Amino acid sequence: MRQANRLGAPRRLTTEAEVETTVGRPASAIMLKQISALDEGCRTVLARCPIAAVGYRHADGTSRTTFIGGTPGFARVHSSTRISFTLPGPDAPHGPVSFFFLLPGVGEVLRVNGSVAARKGAETTVDIQEAYVHCAQAVLRSRLWQPPVPSEPAAGITDDGPLTRPGVLEFLAAAPFLALSTWDDSGGSDTSPRGDRQAVARALDGRTLVVPDRKGNKRADTLHNLLRDDRLSFAALVPGRTGVLHVRGRGAITDDPALLETMALRGIPPHLALLIDVEHAEVAGNDAVARSRLWTPAAHLGRGTVPDLIALGGEHLAAGSADAEGGPPAFLLKAVGAVPGMTRLMRLVINRLYRSGLRNEGYEDVEPGTGGRHRGFPRRRPADAGQAVTGGRAEDPLREVRVAEVRRETPSAVTLVLEDVGENPGPFDFRPGQFFTLVADIEGRPARRAYSASSAPGSSQLEVTVKRVDGGRFSTHVHQSLRVGDRLAVRGPSGSFHAEQRPPDEIVLVAAGSGVTPMMSMIRTRLAVPGRDRIALLYSSRSSEETIFAEELNRLAKDHPGRLAVTHVLTHRDGRLDADGIRRWITGLSPAAGAHYYTCGPVPLMEAVQDVLTGRGVPEELVHQERYTSGADTGTVATAPQEMVVEEDGRPVGTVVVEPGQTLLDAGLAAGLPMPYSCTVGNCGDCMVLLRGGEVTQNEPNCLTPRQKADGHVLACVSCPLSRVTLDITDP
Repeated sequence: MRQANRLGAPRRLTTEAEVETTVGRPASAIMLKQISALDEGCRTVLARCPIAAVGYRHADGTSRTTFIGGTPGFARVHSSTRISFTLPGPDAPHGPVSFFFLLPGVGEVLRVNGSVAARKGAETTVDIQEAYVHCAQAVLRSRLWQPPVPSEPAAGITDDGPLTRPGVLEFLAAAPFLALSTWDDSGGSDTSPRGDRQAVARALDGRTLVVPDRKGNKRADTLHNLLRDDRLSFAALVPGRTGVLHVRGRGAITDDPALLETMALRGIPPHLALLIDVEHAEVAGNDAVARSRLWTPAAHLGRGTVPDLIALGGEHLAAGSADAEGGPPAFLLKAVGAVPGMTRLMRLVINRLYRSGLRNEGYEDVEPGTGGRHRGFPRRRPADAGQAVTGGRAEDPLREVRVAEVRRETPSAVTLVLEDVGENPGPFDFRPGQFFTLVADIEGRPARRAYSASSAPGSSQLEVTVKRVDGGRFSTHVHQSLRVGDRLAVRGPSGSFHAEQRPPDEIVLVAAGSGVTPMMSMIRTRLAVPGRDRIALLYSSRSSEETIFAEELNRLAKDHPGRLAVTHVLTHRDGRLDADGIRRWITGLSPAAGAHYYTCGPVPLMEAVQDVLTGRGVPEELVHQERYTSGADTGTVATAPQEMVVEEDGRPVGTVVVEPGQTLLDAGLAAGLPMPYSCTVGNCGDCMVLLRGGEVTQNEPNCLTPRQKADGHVLACVSCPLSRVTLDITDP
């Protein structure tokens, strides 16, 4: 830092001639490989790609670069010149927009430029103007897909500025890769990858960054854009972390020898550098990075799963040459590309060129890999510092489904009929009474909520009934926005509230409101087969209009008079169901000694049922309760990244950084740690871990008992760290 301060004001380049004197002009082939519409190869890449960098501006001209996606095919292709994608949050892109699509384990990227055509909710539609394959140099320089190395110490900046915000300098010191967005003065945009060993952007003071510009293909879109419009933004990545550093500011180009010398590799300085006057810098969790599991070996694409991007670039060059003068003959390029084994030969040649070029820039240990792909992260020792990726990847049991029917049950409740996406739907197996976690993108962000199955198990369709809750984000989305054909994901089944494997001869059910949904699954399942068992249901609703499944329950009771008896309590007519009413009803039933009791509803109702049954001497093992918890937000949100150490039986398992706003579970799963979990919304308790050190904030209410909380247990799925934390994931 002292050396940087002695440099004074570095010289800046301000004309095209000055830039071209240093960089040179790109070869004609570089410009000819652009295509104006997505071909079949591009569509295949987008179908397999789980994440992309995107740069855009708001209507007020504010620039932003971030990473979007999370699952393969997130960018929906509507035609060869139109795609759409979901953008999280309230951002509203305006005008030019640019992307590069990252394939995990692959060096080259697919760049796409266009302009915003429409915006509906969180869905942004873009008209494509150009697409082309970008070389692997940035990925190779950064070693993006290889094991992370220990980061440099954070710069010792003492003056104030955006770079001194929580976690920013530490992130910069560890970030070898970024996506940099610039714009020209004629409606064009460019987002390009930048990579370097160790830190790709280095802080000179509290508001100034320098990014080396090493030799490339001489296209230099970023440099030419900055001469016309100095506003820029970038998003940086650290391998192993799920957070992103967002930076916005103004850029300039310098060839100052003293400054360039500070970034020399083996005595070879970059030919230019970018100076960035930072206006905003912030580290934030990123759903796309977390959900795409970029840093786990299983996410890296194998040979043959996508087109070799070098071969795809060759096809684009042939297509561009057909319409250009002075370029290589298109027929010759196509003929060469059709020769058996030519793709592999081209890959070997390009890899050798990559290796030679990067060594000439001062890089050592350059390994382009095979087929443009790089070795993924191997299993690391728990003692490794930084963002460790340790242990096997936790299985992701999300199951994609489509909405086959939306059935209105009452003015405030609907049933979603869900089925597998694809031609061969499988059955939904669960135990009657269990719940599933539904996952949907709402305004560009994934939202999760648990709902009990109301259908019988074993069918190719799953039914869940959703009651609208005032202020409920998920239930409001279901009631207002969800339509037949829309897609969701489900996780599960989960929960210990379910029918016994060997059903008792008699079950007694007490429910209120939407608490009847798991009971309905039990009733439908038992009555689907002949038997002599008895089912009694006491069901409290606000009114007859708000009684869920009213008609079906009446029909089933009429069709099975000896097996099902239903008693309705309407609170607007009969008053609230209390302990006296429950006691009178159960006394009138005279249930057998071995009867099982199930109750689901508000806490006061379940406590009243428990008191009545305790008074009657019913053994605890015959009483089953389902406690629904709300998805209320935590009162405190961490503003800085925090380290999480995971242990099992006292043995270290791994270390990961939990980004601001991220849960302990999300961070652990994204890093491939073997975290226990099921519902992910605080209902089932399967993610309960022991907090051995540190402080967390946790959603309340949740399913933990007072004793479990007193013993130091927390739910990883609804907890965020406020300090460095140590967890023990040993099964309690």
